[in-house]
Amino acid sequence: MTTRSLLVTRDPLWLANRRGIRQQLPKAVQSWTYETGSLTQRLRRAYGSAVKVSLLHLQWQTPFLSEQQRLQLPARRYALVREVLLHADGQPLILARTVIPASTIAFAHSNLAKLGTRPLGEVIFAYPKLARLQLDVALVQPVLWTPATCALAAVAAPVWGRRTVYGLQHQHLLVSEFFLPGSLAV
Repeated sequence: MTTRSLLVTRDPLWLANRRGIRQQLPKAVQSWTYETGSLTQRLRRAYGSAVKVSLLHLQWQTPFLSEQQRLQLPARRYALVREVLLHADGQPLILARTVIPASTIAFAHSNLAKLGTRPLGEVIFAYPKLARLQLDVALVQPVLWTPATCALAAVAAPVWGRRTVYGLQHQHLLVSEFFLPGSLAV
C-alpha cells in the first residue's frame, strides 16, 4: 500500500519549533499554534455544540517519511492514519491528520482506533500524563492540497498548520492540524 492522504498531495515542509519561529507567525496563528489545550474545546467555546467532526479518511498505511521520522517508526511500518475536518454550521475550521502507531493503539486499549466522528482531543486530553514532545509549523500552499480538500474546505490561500508529537507515557502519536480562516477568526 502506498502513502496516501486525502488532504495533501505530498508532505508539507515542516519547520521545527525553534527560537524565533513564533515571531514569524501571524498573531492569530500564534494563538492557535501554541494552544496547550484541546483545539476542539477552544472551538466549542466559540461555536458551542455546532462543532462537528467529519471523518474523511481512516486507513492503516505507511505514513509520510517525515512522520515516520518524528515517530521513530521503522521504514515502511504501517500506522493508522485518520484525517478529519472540524466544522461548525457549515463553516470549515480545522483540517487534521493523525498518525497512530499500532503500539499506541494497543496501549490505549483500541480507543484511538475507534473514534469515528468523536474528537481526538476528548480522548487524549483525558490521559493524565499526556505530554507534548515536539512541535513543528508549516505554511501549506494551495498547490499542496488535493482537489477534494480545496473543494471541501474552500482552500484558496496558504494555510498555517502545526504538527505535534504527543506522548502517552512511552507511546507516541502525531497530530497535524491546519488552521482554516474560520478558526483564525475566533
